[in-house]
Amino acid sequence: MNRRDVMKTALVGSGLLSMQGALAASPARGKSSRRTFLLVHGAWHNALHWTRVTEALSGRGHQVVAIDLPGHGLNARFPSAYVSGDAAGFAQERSPQADVTLEDCAASVVAALQKLQPGAGGAKPVLVGHSAGGTVITRAGELAPQLIGRLVYLSAYCPVRMGSASGYGALTEARTGYGETLFVGDPGKLGAVRINPRGGPEYLEALRAAYYQDVPMADFLPFALSLTPDLPLSLWTSKVGVTKARWGRIPRSYIRCAQDRALAPALQNLMIREANAFTPGNAFTVESLEASHSPFASQPEKLATLLDGLR
Repeated sequence: MNRRDVMKTALVGSGLLSMQGALAASPARGKSSRRTFLLVHGAWHNALHWTRVTEALSGRGHQVVAIDLPGHGLNARFPSAYVSGDAAGFAQERSPQADVTLEDCAASVVAALQKLQPGAGGAKPVLVGHSAGGTVITRAGELAPQLIGRLVYLSAYCPVRMGSASGYGALTEARTGYGETLFVGDPGKLGAVRINPRGGPEYLEALRAAYYQDVPMADFLPFALSLTPDLPLSLWTSKVGVTKARWGRIPRSYIRCAQDRALAPALQNLMIREANAFTPGNAFTVESLEASHSPFASQPEKLATLLDGLR
């Protein structure tokens, strides 16, 4: 193996290989079963959080791309008070990402999909969204249904009836008793839903208990310390505006996380029912994992197996 091949292998594992040069199909799989997956993270997360799932799917012969949404990962901008450690200022300082919109994020997904389109007769990409990323892929599906082979919601918001993630977050079905003390400041004034990944031990334990309770603290810390503090408010409050003729025609699957403390199973079930009622001729296929809100961290192989089995 030459140096170029070594670098290519390393970049596939981290989800950073360029879309034009992604991994070739594994010899163990038939060429016809190779799929392309575009992975969209949830609130405060980034492409790096998908690394173990990317590795597992790539090892099964699939092309896998994980992206950073605007305002996340390498696209993030940080409040100065977060950098300086000024707790009082952090609760008041407006987010430098307050102007990032749901439309911006959906457009970035559509742009990635355009680069991943197959040749004649090939399968269109499978678009996977986690948590708040479900709102983004829903909007992307409405904007460009012709680019998507399947939508996959991983314990994700699918806000068909009420339109926005925030509408569902206000329901009684959303209450789990976890995570309610994690948020910093007034989202309306900040322009963002803010957390503090650099908080002290008690804060980090509360964050783990709400989102990653099946991941030990030592394993959770790399995930936690890679988070961005600000979720642009638009991703939480903006309406997705779906129609039956566009979003509603795309085949879709939902992967439930049955032990989820962040997006309650009751709320997942409600959104599945409402989406199915909206397009009864194109209902969700549903799978379940006995997992927290973050199976990409706790059960990446099982999650990859479910994704691999989708056709």
